Amino acid sequence: MSEIEKAKKRMDELYKLISYYDEKYYVENNPVISDEEYDKLIHELAELEQKYPEFSKPDSPTKRVGGRPLEGFESVKHERPMLSIDNTYSEEELREFDRRIRRSLGREVEYFLELKIDGVAVSLLYENGLLIKGISRGDGFVGDNITENIKTIRDIPLYVSLKEKFEVRGEVYMSKSDFEVLNKEKVSSGEEPFANPRNAAAGSLKLLNPKEVAKRRLKFFAYGGFFEKNPPTQEETLNFLKNLGFPVNPERKRARNIEEVIEFCMEWETKRVHLTYAIDGIVIKVNSIRDQEILGYTSKSPRWAVAYKFPAEQATTTVKDVIVQVGRTGTLTPVAILEPVHLAGTTVSRASLHNFDEIERLDVRIGDRVFVEKAGEIIPKVIKVVKEVRTGEEKIIKVPERCPECASKVVRDEDEVAYRCPNVSCPAQIKERIIHFASRRAMNIQGLGEKIVNALVETGLVKDYADLYTLKPEQLEKIERMGELSSRKLVENIQKSKNVPFQNLIYALGIRHIGEKASEILAENFTSLDEIKNTDEQKLANIPEIGQVAARSIKEFFDNPKNNEVIQKLKKAGVNTKQEQPVKKEGKLSGIRFVITGTLKKYTREEMKTQLKKYGARVSENISKETDFLIVGENPGSKLEKARKLGVKIISEEEVLKMIEE
Repeated sequence: MSEIEKAKKRMDELYKLISYYDEKYYVENNPVISDEEYDKLIHELAELEQKYPEFSKPDSPTKRVGGRPLEGFESVKHERPMLSIDNTYSEEELREFDRRIRRSLGREVEYFLELKIDGVAVSLLYENGLLIKGISRGDGFVGDNITENIKTIRDIPLYVSLKEKFEVRGEVYMSKSDFEVLNKEKVSSGEEPFANPRNAAAGSLKLLNPKEVAKRRLKFFAYGGFFEKNPPTQEETLNFLKNLGFPVNPERKRARNIEEVIEFCMEWETKRVHLTYAIDGIVIKVNSIRDQEILGYTSKSPRWAVAYKFPAEQATTTVKDVIVQVGRTGTLTPVAILEPVHLAGTTVSRASLHNFDEIERLDVRIGDRVFVEKAGEIIPKVIKVVKEVRTGEEKIIKVPERCPECASKVVRDEDEVAYRCPNVSCPAQIKERIIHFASRRAMNIQGLGEKIVNALVETGLVKDYADLYTLKPEQLEKIERMGELSSRKLVENIQKSKNVPFQNLIYALGIRHIGEKASEILAENFTSLDEIKNTDEQKLANIPEIGQVAARSIKEFFDNPKNNEVIQKLKKAGVNTKQEQPVKKEGKLSGIRFVITGTLKKYTREEMKTQLKKYGARVSENISKETDFLIVGENPGSKLEKARKLGVKIISEEEVLKMIEE
């Protein structure tokens, strides 16, 4: 067998194998191999596809891992409006809906019932069997082109057998378990958790980095479609979609009359707590597509459909205490400890109070009787205090002056809601800070993953990221799964990181508001950490694209004695904390600020950015009054209108290339 034949055979094996593992992982929630083993298979397939593109499949799993970050979303007009559905909240309103339908048609009708997924509606366009576009609902008439993000959702087929041009509509959602994992990550990072799975799904689809979207494990249920020849009923439409390979919710039913509709709604009002995903009601549709056409639409919604919304579940309980959790960036989040109460099928004993401004707004006190709601069925929240039953013994909740983990003085910026701990060595923050320090765009310490970091901190081998440079192979060998070879290699990688570019070190420190771009700008203006530390706050703020908020954060970081201790340890360990001269980017476009919108002809946006930066220009993502030029390609987004309002000069790709040539 030739090498080419062997490659094709192996690629076919990998397609089948990965498809099987995807089914187990994403559909059955029953993984049978580790993430590491799965990633190795994906990597092997990607290498074979690159070498033998003629054997690559259009629906290859390698196309789902997410491409490079997007610049923004293109606005797309829907071929057919995505209208919202009217809501009903009672049995009587359902009966009134039925009476209107029967009056309009002059006869009895059959309904089709579907669970109302607490997710985000999207439109999928297919042509010649391939998924060509995914569009968010938007305002119902115009949505965002989120195709690259949609492709990361593994149960949406990239390729189907139907070759005609058609549209599928459905709901992107997040399972309860994945939602809980995501929110734990956000809280530990000092970020605000999502209120419910729908917000989590919506927020995920708005991310500009498809690789990040791929990590969110979003899922999809199809609920409708438009074809050259539509099936005669809603029931048959869903069966047709299922046969094409689209996931369709199994909990669906045909109802002969309104009594069966009401029975189904009441049944699921109690059964919903046992689902692995969140629902907030039942969608009732006239089953006949012909009857739907006769009934038509109002300006806002179809006349042939209605949603029965479940009431948000509430309960009253007592606030026994309030504890404060500290996230990765030091943000302090107050959490109410409740007298356990049964709510939405689970026992609730905690509720997030989000921040201390929210406590003040609600006037929550320890000992208060409160209403707790699970509107999103997952995260409970305190929505109201029953002040009428206060005894006078309730305790006012005060903002802590000191961090509950490390006793550092708590700070709050004037323009922010959150209070936080500024200590880089705070135990609550240390693990996540070390993971960030070791990441690829920071110190790039290969082999230092989350599990090893956890073990290093828990065993006391590392108390801050500077301690990494004192580690010896024999210490690492005591950690589970760390043998002699891997321990020696990790120490080598740690030592190798001592001479990363200066901008990487700045980013690695984890200074609030200082991301990769700001780190790059600081490296263009300073030669050492000491120089940054000793620079006046206003001088820092005057640097283009740094500004007052970031400047204050920088000064705050370097004014903290514990942070300075860590920096001194880095220096002592031999980490290079300076550079010979600022990496000023001089050129014919030096200092000129550009923003790009739309699709360019000669270059991609990333290629154009590279060209501009090569000649010293600054390229930003967002339009501001400091922007000098907006480069406009085909199908520009909202940046064009903003540029006009701000008086920013608008130029074409041809004009900017002429500037470079001149």
